[in-house]
Amino acid sequence: MLLILARHGNTFGPDDTPVWVGANEDLDLVEKGLEQSREIGRGLVAAGVVPDRILAGPLKRTRTGAALAAEQCGFSGEIEIDERLREIDYGVWGGKSDAEIAERWSADAIEAWRERSIVPEGAGWSPSPEALKANARAVYDAATRDRGPDTAVLIVTSNGILRYFHALLAADTARPEDAKVRTGRLGAARVSQAGAELLLWNAEPTALKAALA
Repeated sequence: MLLILARHGNTFGPDDTPVWVGANEDLDLVEKGLEQSREIGRGLVAAGVVPDRILAGPLKRTRTGAALAAEQCGFSGEIEIDERLREIDYGVWGGKSDAEIAERWSADAIEAWRERSIVPEGAGWSPSPEALKANARAVYDAATRDRGPDTAVLIVTSNGILRYFHALLAADTARPEDAKVRTGRLGAARVSQAGAELLLWNAEPTALKAALA
């Protein structure tokens, strides 16, 4: 079966100051984010994929992104909203800009998370990394229970959550610096009874067709 994991599109416009958007910052997608969501669906169409199931996190940015991707790729089922796909609660970092966080925590703490997935101590992030790993495994197991060769499942969630799926799918070859996913990008894995083969990660939707060829 084919498992596709996508990050929602942009929640900030070109004139906005980006802030850390976690479980408590339930922002809408901006126009570019809406178009990125449609591009995910078009990428699936170009690759000849119509998902049998679509799972999404409960926040507006992931629900809307999943709905627009579904509309573009011809999915006619019901999108499954899974609370375990809710973005990480970034604690006191939530809603703050990099500059504001760096004043109190240092730029090194920001870089440690972005490049090495190291959670800052004392910032009140939740759930714990152990709980996030368990959630990723549980969602993965549920999403891949039918591992028939023609089955396809799309998951739409956020960057923090996707890092834990990357660690799960890449297994022994996983490197934290490769785990981040930019807005509107996706990853894909072939899953069989023998396990998972990661085909691509943090890729534009247009790359899916070549990865499946």
